[in-house]
Amino acid sequence: MIRGVGSFLKELLGEIAGEVVLTVIACLAMAGVALAFVWGWERSPLITGGIGSALLAFLGYGGWELFRPAKPGRRQRLAGMTATTFAAAALFFAYTWSCNCS
Repeated sequence: MIRGVGSFLKELLGEIAGEVVLTVIACLAMAGVALAFVWGWERSPLITGGIGSALLAFLGYGGWELFRPAKPGRRQRLAGMTATTFAAAALFFAYTWSCNCS
């Protein structure tokens, strides 16, 4: 019985530590993105807007590739990379949105 309680506590502490690490990483990454945007906007709004638009187009293409019906032999490296990047960005955004990083 004591081993069961010890195992439960070990698992609980591991999950809490993992959650804290993920929350800190998500909040720091979001702060880094915001600081990079502000710094870029102060240097050159045109270049910052262009890079932001290119990133949104890349993520949009990834979302389109991820959600359109699959046909055999159609997905190339770029399509796979954009779909993976879109999925990772969506998960990151959803996690950051729910972690209350204020």
